[in-house]
Amino acid sequence: MEKNIIIPESVAIIMDGNGRWASLRNLPRIQGHREGVKAVRKAVEFSYNNGIKTLSLFAFSTENWRRPNDEVMFLMNLFKETIDREFDELIEKGIKIKFLSRRDELPDFVIQRIDRSEEKSKNNEKMNLLIALNYGGRYDIVQAVNKIVEKGVEKIDEEEFSEYLLTYPFKDPDLLIRTSGEMRISNFFLYQISYTELYFTEKLWPDFDENDFEEAIKVYSRRKRKFGSI
Repeated sequence: MEKNIIIPESVAIIMDGNGRWASLRNLPRIQGHREGVKAVRKAVEFSYNNGIKTLSLFAFSTENWRRPNDEVMFLMNLFKETIDREFDELIEKGIKIKFLSRRDELPDFVIQRIDRSEEKSKNNEKMNLLIALNYGGRYDIVQAVNKIVEKGVEKIDEEEFSEYLLTYPFKDPDLLIRTSGEMRISNFFLYQISYTELYFTEKLWPDFDENDFEEAIKVYSRRKRKFGSI
């Protein structure tokens, strides 16, 4: 990493383009998802090695259930396979793992692994890995409101409201990266990214590597974050 580069404390990524990557190569979509897991590994290693404190990955949205059932079930099994193969090493490195999920809709075999990973890594402090799995920004806000209503709270400020979001107590993203050339948020972190710097790249997620991550941070470093001031 070059000198004078500002490393963001918290980075979020919308990992888009697995299906298109496969289609361009006349491969089944599931092969694109497998390649996407390799890109996840690179992103986590880059973050760990360069001092990014929190990395948030949008793995599966609440809208992704609309995809063909065969693809959805493949993804659920891929999550299981990836957790079983990769997560013990991440935990040994001191990475805290937190899933941001509407858990009641997930298969039991995924929920069991989510719970186990969070429990085993709960005291880790080297880095935070937040995985948005069956997550939606609107759902996150609504579930927060429901928690507030259930507690009987009649008035609340912004800081207190944040404590009810699935991302609490982690820092809001400084930088949001989206791959594949799409320039939208797709119901991700709607409350949390009010002052986040946005970076869009044409690279499809399986092709996004350490050099692309570094380029995103270089662009971020050149921006002046005002937070409403001048």
